[in-house]
Amino acid sequence: MALSDQNSTLSETFAHQRPPFQIGQHISDREAPLTDLEYGHLLNFGVSFATTPVTNSQFRDRIFELARIHLETLQESKEAATSTATLPRAEPIIPPLTPDDTSLFPSPAVNTYTAYTSPWIDLGSSNPVIASISRQVLNIEINYANFCGAKSIVISGPTRDASRDGGNQSVAQYARAIQEALTVGSRLTFLVHMPMYREPGQEDKTKNLSSLDEAASVEDASKEIDLYTTWDSWHQIRTVCNYNQRLLAALKLPKVMPEIELQDRWFAEPLHYLTLDASIFQLNRRGLPSLSKHHQKLIFTYMNLKAAPWLLLCDAGPDVAGSVSGVPSADMIASEDQFPSLSDSSSQAGSQQVTKVSPNAYLAYLKWLETQQPPLPEIESPTLTSFQDWLQSPLQPLSDNLESATYEVFEGDPVKYNQYEMATMEALSEWKALGKPTSKDGKVVIAVAGSGRGPLVTRALKAAEFADVPVEVWAVEKNPNAYVYLLRQNATIWGGKVNVVKTDMRAWKGPILADSGETGPVYGKVDILISELLGSFGDNELSPECLDGIQHVMAKPHGISIPSSYTAHFTPIATPKLYADILARSPVDTTAFDTPWVVRLFALDYNAQRVPGHARFQQAWEFAHPIPESSLAVIEARRSGGVVGGGGGSMAGAAGANDHNSRYCHLTFVCRNRGVTHGLAGYFESTLYESQLEESKGEKVEISTHPERIDAKSKDMISWFPIFFPLKQPLYFPADTELEVSMWRQTDDAKVWYEWLVEAWTWVGPSTRIKIGSSELCSSRSIACLM
Repeated sequence: MALSDQNSTLSETFAHQRPPFQIGQHISDREAPLTDLEYGHLLNFGVSFATTPVTNSQFRDRIFELARIHLETLQESKEAATSTATLPRAEPIIPPLTPDDTSLFPSPAVNTYTAYTSPWIDLGSSNPVIASISRQVLNIEINYANFCGAKSIVISGPTRDASRDGGNQSVAQYARAIQEALTVGSRLTFLVHMPMYREPGQEDKTKNLSSLDEAASVEDASKEIDLYTTWDSWHQIRTVCNYNQRLLAALKLPKVMPEIELQDRWFAEPLHYLTLDASIFQLNRRGLPSLSKHHQKLIFTYMNLKAAPWLLLCDAGPDVAGSVSGVPSADMIASEDQFPSLSDSSSQAGSQQVTKVSPNAYLAYLKWLETQQPPLPEIESPTLTSFQDWLQSPLQPLSDNLESATYEVFEGDPVKYNQYEMATMEALSEWKALGKPTSKDGKVVIAVAGSGRGPLVTRALKAAEFADVPVEVWAVEKNPNAYVYLLRQNATIWGGKVNVVKTDMRAWKGPILADSGETGPVYGKVDILISELLGSFGDNELSPECLDGIQHVMAKPHGISIPSSYTAHFTPIATPKLYADILARSPVDTTAFDTPWVVRLFALDYNAQRVPGHARFQQAWEFAHPIPESSLAVIEARRSGGVVGGGGGSMAGAAGANDHNSRYCHLTFVCRNRGVTHGLAGYFESTLYESQLEESKGEKVEISTHPERIDAKSKDMISWFPIFFPLKQPLYFPADTELEVSMWRQTDDAKVWYEWLVEAWTWVGPSTRIKIGSSELCSSRSIACLM
């Protein structure tokens, strides 16, 4: 099971509220922080925050002059040299800041600002002098912003990408500088300003220090666009910085939106800002700025994140310099007719007057767009949103007794119990239609194994009433505290119709018949066995082992198990936020990377694409109940030492009594775009009941968490979150890679665990592949589920 919050309901008061837009403003040529009066006016307009430069143009001019003189001196020394020996290089040392170099000082408002480092430095310059000066400037500004009390700071991203024109050295230099800066600014959150991709015509025109280097190369802008180069650079930066949780991305939205795969890739990244400059807006018929439907959809999608990104207007929005009035102007009053969609506005009459764009119109448009967010789905609630990408250890239901609050959360999902009730009603109706014999005269005997607080018992009684079939119901539960609750439910809700038994289901001998022999009770059989032992991966909470242990009480040959079967499915995913979370835990929790975590996966990117012969989500294995009697006989023989030759199990020291529940699979996933995988996302599907009538053969009552099939089988079911099998080291792979995943379900008769291995293969010829990377063999044996 998945949830563990005792206060969650699907009918919370604010379930359909959408997050408010946090809108900020960045002016690239701003020399100093806003005055208190200007900042107050900006807040009155509805802007939530603003950026501030750390240093000013005087500091920039001083650094440029220092760099120019030093480069000229080096050049003269090189020309005067009489040998080819390497000349000694004395890098200039940047003197400390003076009051003339900055207008940023400690103040009550400074912690509400976002500091912005100088965009004219070039941390990745191939010229060591320029790179050194840039690093010194960056560290000086970060150190000073940290001292003043700023909470976050934006750093312009690298000017060249690792996968283009020798940019590998540039990005490596840049990443190393950021890694050092994280140490310098120990209390700051760092935001690297990255474009979604290198869009032609949208290059940053800021003159930087590299303009002083005559040997600096200029990248050829005429080359074919590679959409993933900036993501490659970002990935290298955060990898060098070891997925530091204080390092986030400020993503610059492009004028032309790229393919959805790239949008999904960035969706999975730790984003704090979405930046919008005036160039990405288009004017509608009224001459007012609007965003395309593609831009709107992206913003609305990103707003679904638990930590929704903030919107940063760059060189757009209200001009408050020298403001004397904080009253919003008329164009700040947003209305539906002011901001029709671009498609709607194109059909408007051409005679409408086109007005001049006011700087305030950009902010007004975003405020209007905030009101146009689509409502949350019925299934979504503030509580579920809070569970996004939140790691939870899987339950150990056999070794631990659950609390009432945990049961209560499970019971908050009507979809699951509706499906169980439907399956039970179908089974009872067909039992009567087929004229099957019952284990007790005139009554179908139903047992609910692992009853918890009794929701399945209630549904079984309702199903019997709807099907008009007499039943005898047994509730079996090992939790002594839940047993007390079941007794109370039987007295107050079920009218004493239920027989409540406190025992481990595997030790239960079956229903007690009315007549008892002289040596003790005589035990009968169960016609329908109902259980909800499924976990996020289907079998990860030991449903196979539990149902094997109670199968001896089922009537033969017509006994029914609900569920009758279940399958496990998985796919490789990129989830940098989760990986960073696990990495941060690992020094204290040494099993963090060995744990298959239960998590509501949200900010993720699926690595694989659906291609012929290889689905995006693939089946690992299946379990079905009841198992054949021959298998039960082998289990008992192995357990009792009755196997010729000793009955050694597949694991050292095991008799092999549970070997029939071990599994292995090897699956291939095709990845069209290059990327990185952080682990495997696991799901399950279960057939609760399959019709036994000839006229309806093949009809099933099912539940599913499979992302592509959940809506068809159990729409809006929330009882189970996916399971995440992490890799200890992220595995990077190029385009057109095949990820081959080997997974084992292992057992030594006392516990069950998983092992997983991911390998990356690429084709180098029509029939030849080479392995280009592999993960370690990961194992959850150290935290195995106890039988």
